[in-house]
Amino acid sequence: MLSGVRSCVRSLWKDWSVRGMSLSPRQINRWPSNESSEPPTDSPRVLITGGLGQLGVGLAQMLRKQYGKENVILSDIRRPPTEVYNMGPFVYADVLDYKNLRELVVNNRITWLVHYSALLSAVGEANVALARTINITGLHNVLDLALENCLRLFVPSTIGAFGPSSPRDPAPDLCIQRPRTIYGVSKVHAELMGEYLHHKYGLDFRCLRYPGVVSAHTKPGGGTTDYAVQIFHDALSTGHHECYLRSNTRLPMMHISDCHRATIEFMQAPESQLSLRTYNIAAMSFTPEEVAEEIRKHLPHLRVTYNPDTIRQTIADSWPVRFDDSNARQDWGWKPAYDLPELVTDMLASIHEKNNNAGLPVS
Repeated sequence: MLSGVRSCVRSLWKDWSVRGMSLSPRQINRWPSNESSEPPTDSPRVLITGGLGQLGVGLAQMLRKQYGKENVILSDIRRPPTEVYNMGPFVYADVLDYKNLRELVVNNRITWLVHYSALLSAVGEANVALARTINITGLHNVLDLALENCLRLFVPSTIGAFGPSSPRDPAPDLCIQRPRTIYGVSKVHAELMGEYLHHKYGLDFRCLRYPGVVSAHTKPGGGTTDYAVQIFHDALSTGHHECYLRSNTRLPMMHISDCHRATIEFMQAPESQLSLRTYNIAAMSFTPEEVAEEIRKHLPHLRVTYNPDTIRQTIADSWPVRFDDSNARQDWGWKPAYDLPELVTDMLASIHEKNNNAGLPVS
């Protein structure tokens, strides 16, 4: 009987490999019963994919402060800036190269995998085939690796996982999800695959739906909420920002330090505290005009004009205006530290300092 099951799985694995997907034959086994579901007493060994995007470097810095520099490995397919390379271990990792990922996990004794590799909303709509390959095939590779090596796996989801038929004010954790972008579709796929593999095989899958993330330390990466980063740079450089969304477009937002802290606290939470595998997290919700008004309290000269981009405006109109994150607050104690005034003050100060250090003109 067992040999028949193994033969069936080997056949399925071969069939999926032909299609460019992956399924490890070891996935027929449940999570080892002698493996504790709680965090190990020693420091986790962390691998972050897509580490040169908006979130990877900052998360790596926070994790290294807690667990030691050598225990957190940043990876990407691009050459890192010198300062990032000097911060701690960095390796080349292509999420579409399963063999390379497996070698990294095995050779570095990885226990936590944070999977940040993805094409974001607006960029994904411009190249659907590439987004589908990176966001879905890459996901299946890390799912297989997590199962095979008993990893704690974190995959972020997004406000974009909701669609026009979802409740918008607020959007709860569990509701109708019919996104209309390939980015959103791929994230719903990730949520469901992770939950399925958790229930079927015991995979320690964890997922947070991020709102728009506002950071002074990385450039906008092609997301629909990126105006909320660019407006600060424009305010300090030229004093004028042209917004690609309407002035009254309300979306959930979060300071990047809250985003990193939520991710780490969620990863550290004992499984016994988790009633869900995917949670909303929230901090604030604002419109372009509201953030502009808050900036004008510091820089009264700021001028904002509006030239809505059809693609991004359509995407934004399909998303929730607020998140209900009551389950995250109740289950593992989530609480944001930044509201809009604190976010604006910090962003202006951080970008001003960064521009000064780089010798760039500051308004």
